[in-house]
Amino acid sequence: MRQVVLDTETTGLEPSQGHRIIEIGCVELVDRKLTGRHYHQYINPKREIDTGAMEVHGITNEFLADKPLFSQVAQEFLDFVTGAELIIHNAPFDIGFINSEFKLLDSKSPGTMESYCGVVDTLVMARQKHPGQRNSLDALCSRYEVDNSQRDLHGALLDSEILADVYLLMTGGQTKLLLAGDDNEEGSGHSDNNIRRLSTNRQPLKIILANDEELAEHEERMQKIDKASDGGNRWR
Repeated sequence: MRQVVLDTETTGLEPSQGHRIIEIGCVELVDRKLTGRHYHQYINPKREIDTGAMEVHGITNEFLADKPLFSQVAQEFLDFVTGAELIIHNAPFDIGFINSEFKLLDSKSPGTMESYCGVVDTLVMARQKHPGQRNSLDALCSRYEVDNSQRDLHGALLDSEILADVYLLMTGGQTKLLLAGDDNEEGSGHSDNNIRRLSTNRQPLKIILANDEELAEHEERMQKIDKASDGGNRWR
């Protein structure tokens, strides 16, 4: 199963008010393991960034002045994500902006993101799993003991790497972290040394082993499945 954890940064909050995407960051999971492949691109929005947005992500108009337009990177981005299940925190925000960018391509518009990918919203998942609690990405990092110490500012690639850790822990999986760019740069739209990403010397994800009581309950359940399936238990 191929999944892509995705995050964007934007000039403001509402595409309906003409706000645009200025950064896209994606990391790839295959069979719930980070592969090291990633896509990252800064984008010139051809408009000013709101002051409030700039305070969140720290990206300036001057920095984006020489970056490509979305129309110049749209196909490369689509090639990376097509066919994958997208993992996004507060998916309507990012998908809404991506679809808005697609519409601005006019006759070359590829349609909607949902036509190319399935979408999992980790904010909805977190609210179902932890009702009545704070479920921002920072709050989930604290809850699942994911290192976000470098997240003084939002950054699309950094946040997608952090969200990948949170998603795997929240859904019960464990993985060896392979940082984007360590092995395979395929799909990378940008190689700037200023990209905010996770440190290579941070602690690996916490592995929680079943205790004796849980193992006994598991074995009891397996025996029941063995009996009910006439020896066809796939979990053996």
